[in-house]
Amino acid sequence: MTGALEPTNRPYAIAKIAGIEMCWAYNRQYGTRFLAAMPTNLYGVGDNYHPTQSHVIPALLRRFHEAKASGESSVTVWGTGEVRREFLFNADAAEACVFLMNLPDAKFSAMTGDNDLPPLINVGFGVDMSIKELAKLVSEVTGFEGQIVYDHRKLEGTPVKLLDTSRLFELGWRPSTDLRAGLQIAYQDFLSSTRAVVGHEAT
Repeated sequence: MTGALEPTNRPYAIAKIAGIEMCWAYNRQYGTRFLAAMPTNLYGVGDNYHPTQSHVIPALLRRFHEAKASGESSVTVWGTGEVRREFLFNADAAEACVFLMNLPDAKFSAMTGDNDLPPLINVGFGVDMSIKELAKLVSEVTGFEGQIVYDHRKLEGTPVKLLDTSRLFELGWRPSTDLRAGLQIAYQDFLSSTRAVVGHEAT
């Protein structure tokens, strides 16, 4: 709470902060050991590929796939493409949570908050990239060979979202799925889920 919240993320941020504060208060008052594992942007198997209500990676996977399938010459991406984001494969995020829950009691208890530090640990990949870099990678994974166009009129949100994951990494956990490999798995999941939807509608 030492700086202003980014306007487009303010409601989301306040909800998360309230949850962390609640865990912190319970730990102080009742001796509980709640720990908030705060993930970065997640993607992967079982994602939401809705054309207008999905997050950036599933949205781009669908957009580039459909452009390739329909023979379009270009794909439009919102914003300048200069903002930076960090992404973590969802199975890696789940493994990080299991890793934290299996820590020895003394190490786990040390993270559940004192008078100065909240019961919070960041869960991320530790590296970010620009949306332009992401779009290029998604185009390669989906096999789209056309042009990528950026619509500068669209809002982009926070300029940089990169978590400090040093505490988690120092405990001995590291993600095992790099972005290209994760995107390939996610793309196959998208293709499978799309086939399932089409098959259901046909019946």
